[in-house]
Formats: sequence, structure tokens, C-alpha cells
Amino acid sequence: MTATQRRHPPRTPPSAAPSMLRDLLTDRLAMMSTAVERHGDAVRMAAGPKTLYLFNHPDHAKYVLAENHGNYRKGIGQAHAKRALGDGLLTSEGELWRAQRKTIRPVFQQKRIAGQADAVAKEAVALVDRLRSRAGAGPVDVVEEATSLTLGVLGRTLLDTDLHAFDTIGGAFEAVQDQAMLDMVTMNALPTWLPTRTQRRFRRARAELGEIVERLVDRHTGGDGADDALSRVLADAAAEPDPQVRARRVRDELVTLLLAGHETTASTLSWALYLVDRNPGTAERLREEALRVLGDREPTHEDLHGLTFTTMVVQETMRLYPAVWILPRVALEDDEIGGYHVPAGSDVLICPYTLHRRADSWTDPERFDPERFAPERREDRHRYAYIPFGAGPRVCVGSNLGMLEAVFVLALIARDLRLTLPPGHRVVPEAMLSLRVRGGLPMNVQAL
Repeated sequence: MTATQRRHPPRTPPSAAPSMLRDLLTDRLAMMSTAVERHGDAVRMAAGPKTLYLFNHPDHAKYVLAENHGNYRKGIGQAHAKRALGDGLLTSEGELWRAQRKTIRPVFQQKRIAGQADAVAKEAVALVDRLRSRAGAGPVDVVEEATSLTLGVLGRTLLDTDLHAFDTIGGAFEAVQDQAMLDMVTMNALPTWLPTRTQRRFRRARAELGEIVERLVDRHTGGDGADDALSRVLADAAAEPDPQVRARRVRDELVTLLLAGHETTASTLSWALYLVDRNPGTAERLREEALRVLGDREPTHEDLHGLTFTTMVVQETMRLYPAVWILPRVALEDDEIGGYHVPAGSDVLICPYTLHRRADSWTDPERFDPERFAPERREDRHRYAYIPFGAGPRVCVGSNLGMLEAVFVLALIARDLRLTLPPGHRVVPEAMLSLRVRGGLPMNVQAL
């Protein structure tokens, strides 16, 4: 096909550039949603000096993430994330990524995660106890509490340590995300050496994360044959003869694990608690199921088979508010996606947030309806219409642990507590490296 015969996706008009740049800075979800609503499944968006190719059909997601994944590497935002994460599992490519994935994959195997269910349950019970102690005492920020929980689970299950002692991790990662997103949306227009408030906050956070990694390594007691993530990362890095390179590898992998291991699940739990409050009938069904399956005891791994409605609520939460809301890629060579030409070097976006709202995949897609995930309703859905954990070779390695956490916590909270938003409080999604609740999520606690 000649250059003149190639089909190109429709382009957003020049007149839309000011509003798109505004949305890029302040409301990235609106930017993606508006582009899809106005232009369909494929659209070229002018964003400053870049042209972004947004593809929004399940077939497009399948092609880019799985069928032709070899032609795509991580895209826009990669360099900005690397300022904090270095070459960890989320940002690395090629042979380095394959080696890191091989090192960390055994930690997330289903059999090992099942063996960690008791540790997850104890952290979930501790969260419920903390919340119960605040009943009637005014709103509690459940984002903060969910972050504390997921860090506790991460420490117990993957690092063989108590992360509750590192209570500044959540704030450090928030500072990292803020700066990374600012760098991305401004296309690095602001020099990194400028002593802006966000730059200073970012540098302090990055140094703090480095110190936390050093303390984790110093405290590490895992012996030969230990199967936790920290032991495996240290054992793998030990073969590196250069001590500076070795220290950097350990830092990059552990900082990435700390971020990925808590951020997405904390986000999912926060959105789930918000949606349950918005849908009282859901809260009643959750409580009935928890009482029937668990009684008054802690959950076990076998209980996942019985907590079916709870699992469906978590799945529907991830449909509406996928923590990984955008999957950016860069085309290495010229390609064709859905019949449209994509030049080499193009920034290609797959957006689970908009993909999960397609009317031809989901009836009344804006409505919260956990029954969409009833077993009998799954067969007709395109496999790539729902990708909360990504897809293809780079699918989230920690998905099983994340689901276990979310189901256990939601079941125990529904059984023992009622969490409600203060009257008039407005909840706003904020699309950063993950899809978080802007400014936290204050909720009143009532013991049942």
C-alpha cells in the first residue's frame, strides 16, 4: 500500500487543542472519553509537540498488547517514571525485563499466594479493628487506611518484614507520582533542575525511598533458599560484580515492588468502598454473603470459592475504575492497527477506562452492576473488553494477590462495619500513574 493509500485515524481538530491541553493537565479521563465519544475507536490527538494514537476496541487491545506485542515498548511517561523507579519491572524492557520477571514470578505463583492467605487475613482483620476503633469519631480517610493495609500485606507476603514501621512510604510515592505526571503532561518543558515545590518534594521522596530500601536490605534475615521477593532480588543481584550497579538494581526492583505492590490494590479498595456506599443493596448482599460463608471467623483461601458476589463487586469496581487506567506504548516499526496506519515511533494508547465503558460490550456501561460478572454472563464478552490487569506478556504479575486482598477486606468490612461518605462530599477520580481518589476518601464508620 502506498503512502497516499494508507488509512489514518481521524484527527482531533486544531480548534480542540486548547481544551485538550487543559484536560491533559487537569482531567485526563475527560480527555480520553471526549476523544472516543467524538471520533470513535481510533483517533489521533495533538498534545503539544506529540501526536497520540488512541485505540479503543478490544481487537486493538489484543493486537497491541498480545498479538504484536514485540513491536511495542512502554510508551509516553516511561522516562518520567524512570526518574523515580529506575529500571524496575514496570519500566524495564527487553532482556532486563525478562530476567526481572523470571526472578519475581515465583513469588506470585498461585500455590505460594494461597499459602499467604492467613497473613492477608490478619492484616485485613487489623484494618477492620482500626476502623472499628474510630466508629462515631468522625470521618476516616479510607485511602490512607487501605494504603496501610496493602503495605502491611506486601511486607508480610513478599518481603518477609513489617512495613508498618515505614509509615511515610505512601506519601513518598504520592510525591513521586505528582512529579512524574507533571513531567509527562508538560513534555519536560520545565527543566528538572528548577527548584519548584514539586521538584523539591520529589527529590526528598526519591531520597527517602532509597533510604527505605537500604533499611530493608540491612534488616533482611532471609537465608539461603528463602522464597520471598527481597531474598530473590538480593540473590539475583549478588552475581553483579560492580557494587554500585548491584545497589542500583536492588533499589530499582524494590522501589518498583513497593509501588506496584500497594498502590493499585489500595486504589481498587477505595473505589470499591465508595461504590458500595453508593449502592446500599450491594452492601446488604455483601454482608449476607460474608456472614453465610465466614460466620465470625477469619477468611481462608478456600473461602474465595464461596465469596462469589464479593469477587464480582471487586471485578465491577475494576471495570469502572481500573487502577491501571492507561497502557501507553511506542511503535518500534510501522504498523497497522484496525486497518489504520501507525508510523514507527508513534505513541499508542490503550485506555482501559474508556475500553471498559463501550456500550457494545456492556449494557448501560456507566451503571454499577456486579451481576455483569456472574459466571453465566461472561461467555459472550470479548476477552479484551476487560483488562484491569493489562494483557499479554506484561500482564500484572501480582493480580492473584491483589484479588485476594480486595475480596478479604471487602468481605470483612461488609460483615462488621458500615462506611458512609459525609453528606455533600464530592468524590473525584484523579488519573495519575494509577487511578486514585483525589484528596483521599473520608468516610464515617459505624459498627454493625
